[in-house]
Order: sequence, then structure tokens, then C-alpha cells
Amino acid sequence: MAFDVGTPINTALLLFILYSVQKIVFPSTSLPKEIPHEFRNGYSWLPKSHQPTVLFKTYTPKTLAPFHGKDNGRILLAINGIVFDVTAGRNFYGPRNFAGRDASKGMAKQSFDLDMLTPIDQPLDKLTDLQPDEIDNMKGWVEHFSNKYIVCGKLVENDVA
Repeated sequence: MAFDVGTPINTALLLFILYSVQKIVFPSTSLPKEIPHEFRNGYSWLPKSHQPTVLFKTYTPKTLAPFHGKDNGRILLAINGIVFDVTAGRNFYGPRNFAGRDASKGMAKQSFDLDMLTPIDQPLDKLTDLQPDEIDNMKGWVEHFSNKYIVCGKLVENDVA
């Protein structure tokens, strides 16, 4: 089967290929007549604003509670003793019942009920009543959050920190 330039489709393809190769090998060198409006004041690779710096800290239920996301503040939540900054997911995580709280049991049981939350003035839930599949579910959430959000601390009992 030979290449026949006489057929119209082959001729069109050959011309397109030659045109494309010419554009790649000999690109246009003309300068734009006008500077793009976003670069008129110069170009900066810096973002318009920076997120506040997040330092790894030790939190207690009482010190975690103010990070509930109200008034556009940061949103932190804890799962299995690990504190995550979920402010980037503000539309989903806050301010709601898990914001600023230990969400371990709720994540393990896939429940947003308020009875999944331990009051902040009581000891942390030891999670001894969880079934093996619920523990696996909680570990899956820890892995998901670790890949998606910033780990910013650990959660300890109120009288430890």
C-alpha cells in the first residue's frame, strides 16, 4: 500500500503536517502590540495573600474548641489524637459540630450526631466501644485527612497540656 498524493484526503493531511512542522521549526517571532493587562505593573510570582503559618502544637479539647470556624476563623478537628487544619474545606467542615472538636467517634461510626462528641470538659473518649470495622473506618479517615489537609498538632487530655 503506497502513499498516493493524488487522493484529496492524503493531500490535505500532507499539507496539514507540513504546516504544523513549519510552525514548530520556525515559530512566530513577532512581539505583541500591547502588554497584557495583568502584567502592566510587572510580574510577581508571589501570591496575593498568604495563609497564616500553621505550627505543630499540642491541643486539649478546651484549647481546640475556639477553632470552630465562626467569624471566618481557622477550622481544626481531631481524629484519633491527630489535629487537622481543615480550613480549606470550610464549606464542608465548618462551622459545624465537628469543627473545633474530637471527631474520632463520629468519623468511625459515619455519624454527625451530636451524641458522638465528648463534652470538652470531660476526658477524651478512649474509643473502647468501637467495633473492628469502625476502627478501620476511622483509620481510613485519618489517612484521607493526612493526604488532604495539614496535620497541625496532637490532641491530649485537658490536664496534660
